[in-house]
Amino acid sequence: MSGAFDGWTIVFDLDGTLVDTAPDLLGALNHVLVEAGLEPVTLDTIATMIGHGAKAMIIKGMAAQGVEPEAHRMDGLFNQFLAYYEANIAVGSRPFENAVAALDQLAAGGATLAVCTNKRQSSSDRLLDTLQLSGKFAAIVGADSVPECKPHGDHILLTIDRAGGDRSRAIMVGDSRTDERAARNAGLPFIFVPFGYESETQEEIAADLVVSNYSELVSAILSLLN
Repeated sequence: MSGAFDGWTIVFDLDGTLVDTAPDLLGALNHVLVEAGLEPVTLDTIATMIGHGAKAMIIKGMAAQGVEPEAHRMDGLFNQFLAYYEANIAVGSRPFENAVAALDQLAAGGATLAVCTNKRQSSSDRLLDTLQLSGKFAAIVGADSVPECKPHGDHILLTIDRAGGDRSRAIMVGDSRTDERAARNAGLPFIFVPFGYESETQEEIAADLVVSNYSELVSAILSLLN
C-alpha cells in the first residue's frame, strides 16, 4: 500500500459524505422553527434539503406546516440558524463508519486529501476542528471561499490547487448528484457513497464506483487507478 496513491488527490464532500451532520442541522432547524412559534420537524421532512443549504431547510420545514416565510424574514431566520448551529456544531455529528480509518490508509499510501463542500467555510472549519479531523486535509474549501460552488467544476479544481495537487490526478467522493455533476464538470472520476441525504438512488447517479461503507473505499480507488 505504501506509495500506491503518490501524486493523487482525493477530494471529499463533507455533509452526508464524510460526516453525518444531520442531527445537528436538524437541531438548528428545529430551534428556528420553535422560536417562530412552529412545531419541530423530523429528519425525514428535510433530509433531501440538507445539501442545499440552511435556507432550503427552513423553507421546507415551514412548508411542512403550511407556512411560507416572508422574503424579508429569511435573512434573520438564516442568521438565527447559523448562530445556533455553529454553537452546537458537533453535538451529534460524527464521521461515518470507517471513514477516519480510510482517510488514514489513503494518507499512508501517499494520497493528498481535501474537502470540497457547499457548506460555509466557517462552519466547515469549525466542524472539522471540533471533530479533530482538520489536520488530515491539505485544503478545506467551503462554498463562500470560491467564485462558483458545486456543481461548478471550478470549485473542485480550485480545491485541488489549494491542496497542492495535480488536476489530472484527482478523484471526487460524494453523496449527491451535485457532487457527481461537479466531478464531471471538472473532468474527474466520481465515487458515490449512497448513505448520504440526497433522494437520488445509485442507479440515478452515473458514478464510476459505488462504495456502501468506507471499509471499501481504498480498494475501490485502487481499482480506479489500475
